[in-house]
Amino acid sequence: MLTKRIIPCLDCDLQVPHGRVVKGVEFKQIKYAGDPVELANRYYEDGADEIVFLDITASHERRETMIHVVEATTENVFVPICVGGGIRKPEDFVKMLKAGADKCSVNTAAIKNPELINEASEIVGSQACVVAIDAKRRYLENPRESDERFIVEVEDGYCWYECSIYGGREFTGIDAIEWAIECQERGAGEILLTSMDRDGTKKGYDIPLTRAVSENVDIPVIASGGVGEPEHMYEAFTSGKADAALAASIFHFNEYPIPTVKRYLKDKGISVRL
Repeated sequence: MLTKRIIPCLDCDLQVPHGRVVKGVEFKQIKYAGDPVELANRYYEDGADEIVFLDITASHERRETMIHVVEATTENVFVPICVGGGIRKPEDFVKMLKAGADKCSVNTAAIKNPELINEASEIVGSQACVVAIDAKRRYLENPRESDERFIVEVEDGYCWYECSIYGGREFTGIDAIEWAIECQERGAGEILLTSMDRDGTKKGYDIPLTRAVSENVDIPVIASGGVGEPEHMYEAFTSGKADAALAASIFHFNEYPIPTVKRYLKDKGISVRL
């Protein structure tokens, strides 16, 4: 079994000049969670395999990613850093990599201009081009209503998954699984897959969504949205077939430190880096 990755996520905004880490529930009810530089340093020391840094208001506010926070965050952190939010053109990828990031994540700009994926992957390489997908369940009374979409059976019926942009503020009509396949074809090296329905709920990842995307692409899939305990990560790796598990609340509020999570997974037979 390939080594699975545990990835803390720093969702940040610019309510203070140097940025702040926040956490919400289903992309709402935002509350303060800490300082991005301090948290990144802590997670690096705790054994995080990577760290995802998302400027969650940059696209909505039509501004650039807070590059000064990225530079400070990467100064003393020596695991891969993925930066997202406000990335709109290939030059933004280059700028973030020069600031210390190893990868860039795009959502809104990629959906609005899919060619961005092709261009960015050619310039910085597929390994540095991550596409973030924020997906929401759309239930169907009759699964035959939507033959052109990927219909997924979930615990309470059937649904398809719709992609959102601008931090969940706008929906696109695009099927998340079809979009993941297209992203791979265009050169994306990884999918950061977030369930809007599970985000911040601590009810566990959306396993049907995670499995559906993982089974339909060959590139790594990062499960995101809903983790509340180590068991949920185990489910993401086994039932969900994910390559990495991302979490925020359980790490930010010290409910389950990274070493605790990794020991649990190791004991359950999951290959992790200790």
